[in-house]
Amino acid sequence: MAASGRAAGPDVIWARPERTGRGPRPAFTRDEIAAAAVRIADEGGLAAVSMRRVATAVGCATMSLYNYVPSKGDLVDLMVDLVGGEYELPAEPSGDWRADLLQLAHQERAMMRRHPWLAGAVLSHNFLGPNALSYLEFALAALADSGLDDGLKMELIAMVNGTVISMASSELATAERAKESGHTLEQHRAAQAGYLARIVADGRHPRLARVFADSSVPAADEVFDRVIGRVLDGYAGSAGPEPEGR
Repeated sequence: MAASGRAAGPDVIWARPERTGRGPRPAFTRDEIAAAAVRIADEGGLAAVSMRRVATAVGCATMSLYNYVPSKGDLVDLMVDLVGGEYELPAEPSGDWRADLLQLAHQERAMMRRHPWLAGAVLSHNFLGPNALSYLEFALAALADSGLDDGLKMELIAMVNGTVISMASSELATAERAKESGHTLEQHRAAQAGYLARIVADGRHPRLARVFADSSVPAADEVFDRVIGRVLDGYAGSAGPEPEGR
């Protein structure tokens, strides 16, 4: 019981000691356990991650693993934060906050391509671990001279993250659908385009027909930069008259 007489509430995994209980020195670190789980998820998706499989991967009994990580939810939190350590954060912002946040967005998109399970995990496991805090600290430093108040800075960071997750999830879903059908991504997109062309040719969708009449399809990277840029520009219009500290 807590000192107030109420039962203590739940605590995040990083606030707990590395290993619960007494006994010999821990044989594994949380990072080692999370890394094993990430490898399993990269190969078979998040559903493939179980305490039993992770215990086997690190070489311990399943029940022993619970001494290090109390639940699968805690394990996924550790996995998400471990992957967040793949950000290459400069020592200092460049002075161009739009460029800095766009670069972070590109890194996040690349991480989600390397770890296709990550987008869904981020949405359902939003505790801020050490690597996530380092990311936020850098992003806020980049926004120091943006003229945005602190609330808008956090909102902008969340908007960029949400946009990256949405776009990366769509890209990954399309690639997975193509893989399941036994075709290349280009063949899958060509089949979609052919279907749409036949549908709009019937005259019942004149606005869509006008859109699809333009055969130029921008590259995915170009679309990504443009969409993230518009998010950044939208918040730039909310900046106050004077940058922070002036």
